[in-house]
Amino acid sequence: MAELHSHDTPGGSPLGQLWRRIDKAWAASALILVVLALTDLPQLGPTLGFAARALANTAPIIAVAVLAIGYLKASGAETTIARAFEGNEVRMIVMAALLGGLSPFCSCEVIPFIAALLAVGTPLSAVMAFWLASPLMDPAMFVVTSGALGLPFALGKTLAAVGVGLLGGFVAMLAKGSPVFADPLREKPQVGGCCGVNQPFSGRPLWRFWNDPARRATFRDAVLENAVFLLKWLVLAYLIESLMLTYVPADWIAGVLGGDGLMPIVLGALVGAPAYLNGYAAVQLVDGLLQQGMAPGAAMSFVVAGGVTCIPAAVAVWALVKPRVFAAYVGLAMIGALLAGLAWSLAAPLIA
Repeated sequence: MAELHSHDTPGGSPLGQLWRRIDKAWAASALILVVLALTDLPQLGPTLGFAARALANTAPIIAVAVLAIGYLKASGAETTIARAFEGNEVRMIVMAALLGGLSPFCSCEVIPFIAALLAVGTPLSAVMAFWLASPLMDPAMFVVTSGALGLPFALGKTLAAVGVGLLGGFVAMLAKGSPVFADPLREKPQVGGCCGVNQPFSGRPLWRFWNDPARRATFRDAVLENAVFLLKWLVLAYLIESLMLTYVPADWIAGVLGGDGLMPIVLGALVGAPAYLNGYAAVQLVDGLLQQGMAPGAAMSFVVAGGVTCIPAAVAVWALVKPRVFAAYVGLAMIGALLAGLAWSLAAPLIA
């Protein structure tokens, strides 16, 4: 799972060191409650109650999600990703998009792996397919999304993830001789990652990991880490959703992001790209926006555009490639988001 990490505050002052140690998600939740207590104390209780009930309702979903991630981490399932980058270029693009849309690993975790692939001449097209698809969906995200927005939306987003990956991969393949995609790597790419992994995807998977003490420890650590990760972002999301439902007029949301046609989808993508901080928090925000009148197509374009361009995913790409390739990455993400929104706007009435 990709987590938003703030850049270190310059200097070594005690205040700067304290700022680096503060978890920004928990701090944001605390700030919301403090401001609410100071400005509208009667609403504090209902907001806390809303968040507590929502967390209780999603507790089984969270449990399934973190156990799935723990198993995949402990078994070493990420080693299978390397197989996507073997064979001819078309096969690589297809496999990279499929595995990118299904893999349970954060964008920054694959930076060293992608850097090594690019350095030995793996086509940028396959890497682009993986990069575009991987931030959008993983097993835990699928469980959380289906629980909050329904199984059809989760399946639609999964198809969108694979589709955006295929779009980017084939565009990069067809345009590989253009100035945009020529010589894509930075001279000294940064291969550090927010997940602290320097040599991922080594070794072989061990599906019955529980017989290995080291892998049991990996399972325990992954479950605990991801449980805390999901908890802090969902608490923040539920607090924001409660305030949004209380203070943001439904007719305003419906007027801006509701209705038929292309404009709500475009606005959903444009709003999603800069506003999206974390995919798990975004699921609950979209749920609230849909209750307020957001169009289904706008919801899909919001989560696709925001997922690909969110800070952890974007930094992973920026760290390795030149600005013109990064610009192509963002442009392809926006085009893919618009196409996904249009497709979902047509499909949603048939599914409902």
